[in-house]
Amino acid sequence: MNLSDVKFDCRHFRTGIPCLPNKQNNAVCSSCTQYDKIQTRILIIKLGALGDVIRTTPLLERFRDEFPGVHFTWLTMSPSILPKEQIDVIYKWDFTSVYTIENTSYDIAINLDKDLEACMLLAKLSAPIKYGYTWENNHIAPANVKATHKLLTGFFDELSKKNTKSYLEEIFEICHFDFRKEDYQINLNKELASTWKSKLQDLAKGKTIVGLNTGCGPRWNTRLWSEESWETLANQLNELGYYPIFLGGELEHEKNLKMAGVTSAHYPGHFSLEEFIALTNACDIIVTQVSMMMHIATALRKKMVLCNTIFNKHEFELYDRGIIVGPPNECVCFYGNTCVKGTSCMHDITPADFIQAIQTLAKK
Repeated sequence: MNLSDVKFDCRHFRTGIPCLPNKQNNAVCSSCTQYDKIQTRILIIKLGALGDVIRTTPLLERFRDEFPGVHFTWLTMSPSILPKEQIDVIYKWDFTSVYTIENTSYDIAINLDKDLEACMLLAKLSAPIKYGYTWENNHIAPANVKATHKLLTGFFDELSKKNTKSYLEEIFEICHFDFRKEDYQINLNKELASTWKSKLQDLAKGKTIVGLNTGCGPRWNTRLWSEESWETLANQLNELGYYPIFLGGELEHEKNLKMAGVTSAHYPGHFSLEEFIALTNACDIIVTQVSMMMHIATALRKKMVLCNTIFNKHEFELYDRGIIVGPPNECVCFYGNTCVKGTSCMHDITPADFIQAIQTLAKK
C-alpha cells in the first residue's frame, strides 16, 4: 500500500485515523469497493437563530440534486437541530471550527447569516463561488449580485414591506436556483418520537391532537396572546371533540401549568429541544405564532395555524399545509416590540378565528 493509493477525496476518509470501511471490513483504498468520490465541496454558514437554521435546510435537497457527489459542511451555533444524515460535517461555531474552515478549500461557500463574524469569515475563505453576504470596506456586502435584493430588504422597512417573495424563494435565488417546494429537514429522534406518539394517542383516545404553542420568545412581545384567550381556545377545542395540549419552553412553563390547571387541556411539561421536537411530532395540528415552533412544525410536515401580526405574510412558506390567521385590520407595528397604538392587535384575534382555521385543516 503506497501513499499514492490513498483516496483523500473519498467521503469515508477521516484525517489521521482509519475510515469506517477499514475498521469494519479491513478495506484499503487500492481495492476498496466503497470508494465514494467527493466531486463538489459546499460550505453553508447559517449560525442562528434556531428557526432560521431550520428554514435554510431545503437547500440541501436542491444542491444534492444539482451536484452529484456533493459533500456538505455546515457551520452553526445550533448543531443539534440539523439532520445529521444529510450533512457530512457539522461544525459548531468556535475557534477550532473557524480555523479549520479558514484552512480548507471549498467549491462553493454560502453565507446566509448577516452577523458581522459570518460575513468576515466568508470574505476570508478559499472558494471560487461565493453566495450570500460577505465583508467589504468595513461593511456587509453581497457576495454575489443575486444577494442584493435580500440585503436591501433587511436595511429598509419600506422595501421589506413591499417584498412579495418568501424567505425560501429569496435564499434559493441567492444560490441561483428557483424554489421548487423543497422541504425543510430536521433532526428527529425516532425513538423519542415513537414514545411521545404512543403517550399522546393513549391520552387522546382517537381525538385529533392540537398543540397550542403559547410562547414566542422575548424579542417581539407584541406577538403574545393573552392567557384568557388561550384558555378559552383550549376549552372550546375540547368541547368540539379535539384533544388540546399546551406547548412551550422554560419561559412558558409557569403560564402553561396555570392554564392547564383551569382548563381541560393537557400540559406535558417543558423538555430539551430534542424531546420538544419529538413531542411536537406527536401532534396532528399546531397553533403557533411566528416562532421557532413554526419552523419545527413545518419541518415535521404538520398542519399548522400560524398567527401573524408584525411580519410580512409573504415571507412564510407553509407548503399548502397551513393557514395564516391575523387581526381584522392590518398591523402597523412592522417588526415592532412595542405597539404604537398602546394595545397589541394580537388582542383583536379571537379564539373563534383559530377554531375556524383548525376545523378547515382537520378536514384536509
